[in-house]
Amino acid sequence: MEKVQVKEAKGKLGILTIGVGAVATTFMAGTLLTRKGQGVPVGSITQLATMRLGKREENRFPKIKDAVPLADLNDVVFGGWDIFEENAYEAAVHADVLTKDDLNKVKDELEAIKPMKAVFDQDFVKRLHGTWVKSAPTKWELAEQVKQDIQDFKTKNNCDRIVVIWCGSTEVFTPLGEVHKTLAAFEKGLKENHKDLAPSNVYAYAVVSMGIPYINGAPNLTVDIPAMWELAAKTQTPICGKDFKTGQTMLKTVLSPMFKTRMLGLNGWFSTNILGNRDGEVLDDPGSFKTKEESKLSVIDNILQPELYPELYGNVYHKVRINYYPPRNDDKEGWDNIDLFGWLGYKMQMKVDFLCKDSILAAPLCLDLVLFSDLAKRAGLSGIQDWLSFYFKSPMHEPSKIAEHDLFIQYVKLKNTLRKMIGEETVDFID
Repeated sequence: MEKVQVKEAKGKLGILTIGVGAVATTFMAGTLLTRKGQGVPVGSITQLATMRLGKREENRFPKIKDAVPLADLNDVVFGGWDIFEENAYEAAVHADVLTKDDLNKVKDELEAIKPMKAVFDQDFVKRLHGTWVKSAPTKWELAEQVKQDIQDFKTKNNCDRIVVIWCGSTEVFTPLGEVHKTLAAFEKGLKENHKDLAPSNVYAYAVVSMGIPYINGAPNLTVDIPAMWELAAKTQTPICGKDFKTGQTMLKTVLSPMFKTRMLGLNGWFSTNILGNRDGEVLDDPGSFKTKEESKLSVIDNILQPELYPELYGNVYHKVRINYYPPRNDDKEGWDNIDLFGWLGYKMQMKVDFLCKDSILAAPLCLDLVLFSDLAKRAGLSGIQDWLSFYFKSPMHEPSKIAEHDLFIQYVKLKNTLRKMIGEETVDFID
């Protein structure tokens, strides 16, 4: 198989996070601890997973980071934007995800990460009140400020490459409109302060227009619009998203394939979540919850295909709830009640109670996504990177295709894409 020409990962890789809160600081601190040998990056495929190469009898199972030319963690530099001025160490202490003992091991490095002023619009995040924010007459000029921030960061830190990842809050639900459908309409909208262009759109435009990979970790429209697909094609830029797949939805992408492969029926699936971090506070607003709900609800139907199996999945009642509960902080509880039926329609139930840590699950996804997106850019890939669907609740995909939600199929696709990059045969598990 012809090997993809992947440019060497020379020099420093700048990682800019939009949002320097719980997820971002957990990601930053964990990466810094890992490269110091003071932590294990549990959950990171790029750092821990192996990948079979060749036939089974060849017994070649190198770690992905040894087989694929990824950026080295020692070459990573962090920065970001936030609506609050506190540095990454102060933000991490406030988030209360990692212990003070762990944070103090990388305190100097975290204190040096001081967020740039953020693009912020109260209409898109009702429950937060930003104090460290940019101002400009138009959204176009805000995008120009973001571009300047990136250039200044790159110069100051002597970075060879940049990747940007959204680690901010969920914005209010915004339906796809005319302003999102063409690049010309989008750019006109920025100049005219169109009401449907969110802060995430401003960031995405600035980043993608510079040819920098953009990762959308929230269910916001952001880069999942024709205007951004057009811009990504024009600048030859990888984009991916949307909404990190961490807790409850990850379980759905595991359990739903199990029900389908065993032809077990489903009557209903009720999901509720309680969490108390800033994400929980934001999602307490109905507008932001609507955006998240759309992302969470799409999974089951996509996997079970009720149009093909009406007798099993034609009448599923699926309900999702998210409840803000401050005492939990970053500890999230996802509870599911699943009503099944089996042979001759006899009823059964399954209960799942996942007590997880939201940012602990999201941090390794951030690390993998920035390294893989940088790899994609060096490999000359552009546009929607659907091979990274493994990481997202509502994976972006080409308009002519159907999204793939099955976690295990997504995983095979991810590894087969990596195999292609290094000139290895893809694996179909027949032999």
